[in-house]
Amino acid sequence: MNLCIFSWDESTSKPTLKNINLIVKAGEKVAICGEVGSGKSTLLSAALREVPKIEGTIKISGKIAYISQNAWIQTGTVQDNILFGSSMVRERYNNTLARCSLVKDLEMLPYGDCTQIGERGVNLSGGQKQRVQLARALYQNADIYLLDDPFSAVDAHTATSIFNEYVMSALSDKTVLLVTHQVDLLPAFDSILLMSDGEVIQCAPYQDLLADCEEFKNLVTAHKDTTGASYLNNNIPPQRSKEVSIKETDGIHGSGYTESMKPSPADQLIKKEEREKGDSGVKPYMLYLCQNKGFLYFSFCVIFHIIFVAGQISQNSWMAANVQNPHVSMLKLISVYIIIGVCTMLFMLSRSLVVVVLGIQTSRSLFPQLLNSLFRAPMSFFDSTPVGRVLSRVSSDLNIIDLDLPFAFVFSLGDTLNAYSNLGVLAVATWEVLFVSVPMIVLAIRLQRYYLASAKELMRINGTTKSALVNHLGESISGAITIRAFGEEDRFFAKNLDLIDKNACPYFCNFAATEWLIQRLEIMSASVLSFSAFVMALLPQGTFSPGFVGMVLSYGLSLNVSFVCSIQNQCNLANQIISVERVNQYMDIQSEATKVIEENRPLQDWPQDGYVELRDLKIRYRKDTPLVLHGITCKFQAGDKIGIVGRTGSGKTTLIGTLFRLIEPDEGKIIIDSMDIGTIGLHDLRSRLGIIPQDPTLFHGTVRYNLDPLGQFSDQQIWEVLGKCQLLEAVREKGHGLDSLVVEDGSNWSMGQRQLFCLGRALLRRCRILVLDEATASIDNATDVVLQKTIRTKFKYCTVITVAHHIPTVMDCDMILALRDGRVAEYDKPVKLMETEGSLFRELVKEYRSHTSNTNI
Repeated sequence: MNLCIFSWDESTSKPTLKNINLIVKAGEKVAICGEVGSGKSTLLSAALREVPKIEGTIKISGKIAYISQNAWIQTGTVQDNILFGSSMVRERYNNTLARCSLVKDLEMLPYGDCTQIGERGVNLSGGQKQRVQLARALYQNADIYLLDDPFSAVDAHTATSIFNEYVMSALSDKTVLLVTHQVDLLPAFDSILLMSDGEVIQCAPYQDLLADCEEFKNLVTAHKDTTGASYLNNNIPPQRSKEVSIKETDGIHGSGYTESMKPSPADQLIKKEEREKGDSGVKPYMLYLCQNKGFLYFSFCVIFHIIFVAGQISQNSWMAANVQNPHVSMLKLISVYIIIGVCTMLFMLSRSLVVVVLGIQTSRSLFPQLLNSLFRAPMSFFDSTPVGRVLSRVSSDLNIIDLDLPFAFVFSLGDTLNAYSNLGVLAVATWEVLFVSVPMIVLAIRLQRYYLASAKELMRINGTTKSALVNHLGESISGAITIRAFGEEDRFFAKNLDLIDKNACPYFCNFAATEWLIQRLEIMSASVLSFSAFVMALLPQGTFSPGFVGMVLSYGLSLNVSFVCSIQNQCNLANQIISVERVNQYMDIQSEATKVIEENRPLQDWPQDGYVELRDLKIRYRKDTPLVLHGITCKFQAGDKIGIVGRTGSGKTTLIGTLFRLIEPDEGKIIIDSMDIGTIGLHDLRSRLGIIPQDPTLFHGTVRYNLDPLGQFSDQQIWEVLGKCQLLEAVREKGHGLDSLVVEDGSNWSMGQRQLFCLGRALLRRCRILVLDEATASIDNATDVVLQKTIRTKFKYCTVITVAHHIPTVMDCDMILALRDGRVAEYDKPVKLMETEGSLFRELVKEYRSHTSNTNI
């Protein structure tokens, strides 16, 4: 990069990155560090040409592999995500798994690397998802590796293993640009690029920066000052790397990973989408019309249309009977004709208005039911249901219900009444026509049933294939940067076209079937009209007046059209009612527990103390799956600071999810201030707890809305919180203060800033129990020091439960809960655990010291 300026918003006066001069030679390893929001991730995006370039030149030679900070995982198996479209080479594949420390993790999964990991990798922990990303990049055998903070979600042991085996060994001859907040890794790099406020302050080897750059000295000093680090330095001697060597099963020298048995469809996490089969009868029609007085409005439609048809017949009969009547004047003839016509027109208009009201009222009833059902669905539903299935129902199916279905009802009703009224007029004039029309109606109904048997299935198939298409499109958009970085656009585009073809096939087949039906109905209708005309031609002269004969032939021609339209609209209605079937499937989802249990509501100030007790807690994600937490029993005293540690995938985040009842216990209970949380409503529970999650979520809106969505706090309070969570300057720089824009998922803010927003929410609410799930994993050490002090000051009398891979974060906790494979390995004061030989916590601390022993000031 030479004199480059980049900006996400080309219209703004302040660029995102400026004065970027960077030369990285082939095989060189460069670490990129800096405070939160300094532009580290944006620099990698600029190298991928994802950020608009205002000035300067970029030249990149070689194949690129990219690992995003927020892991992007496709729906599918672990193997699918690692191969990423490449062919399987077993030796290279096994080597990749070993280098990424995935062998042991895969052995724990029920079907190894053939296990369905769900949408966005819901079956994996944050660290496991990052390692799958690393494996995907390594397997592609690229020339340049862009790694965006891949070690933030893994423990020190795994980070050491991956850094040595992956970065320093497997990528020894590759060009590597690594964004990291882990200062202890920096001495191993050829150069370190220090960033601040969108600029490169300096780029030099570690020792040179340490000697010449004050900002870098501050960064390293902040790492040493991280809460608890001094305690480690004074109490735990540094361990040589060989003393915490990587187990052979985790390294490249272990036995190769054996090929997994593929699961049966019944064992897959994401099962084939269910759909109705055969004739569902009147059930979906009744479901639609029973919504919000729908039957009443439909009855009015029927009555108004019957009056309209009767008026039309009366109007034409009046004209036919009196056009040659000398006793009826021309003025009277035309006046009565016009009056009847105006009256029928008013009833027709009334019918149309009632149809609109019918559509609005039923939609207003169905949509909230669907929305409430989805919002109240348990997490297991979203784990096993791709978002495409939900989106296809709330978009295309609801669109049909809103706009098409009401008119399909009335058109079907109207054309059916028109057809049978026309047939009635013909029968009055020439009753012989019944000999042809009755068999024709029977045959038409049989043809209609024959058509609907296949047409309904085609529409159902069209709905399920649309779900797959929407899901693929959503995944492709969310992972667009990764897809483009790996040069896989053509493969994803080809798959998209294939899914479009699969979705279009049943639609076109349905269209062809409709034409097949119409052709046969046209032939039958023409036969009836011809027979009627032939019979009237044979009648004796004077049997009917010429006007009446003309009206009969006119109705015969109308019958041809109305009869075909009647059957066609009935079939169209039967096809569109499938959308009601599909929406109804998601209106009956088994919901979470009740939001509020009136007879067992906690006090307004509950929890007063913050005492938490876990009693023999056993958790499984779904029925018929293995336990992930095995009999967890421990007590968190009121006001204590609890640290939860363990290796990646040991069950830490699952335990936190259970505290919020995102996952209901299979056995056991959780007691908070003498109240079993399983006996109170979910709203009463979740509204009293605070959390800063591992994957922070921001919503489209403003800064104010994301911090205070219910409008409970003043602007002054919000500004104070922004200052405490180190976001004050970042928000001011946006130019609109608290009204600054936050786009969907907060993608216009860095990952670290998103975590700070979540901290701001917690600071505003000041809950008695606060949960921190890797809350500062994507934040630089200097900011981390300030935030940890803020948390300990502002939540001094609260129970704070901290899940962390970064050991110093939990060193000053009152108690440490160490988990191993979903079980309590130990629970005691950190000092006692440090003094206990064989302690898991002591082992983790030693690994951390080994991991950081190379950092010298």
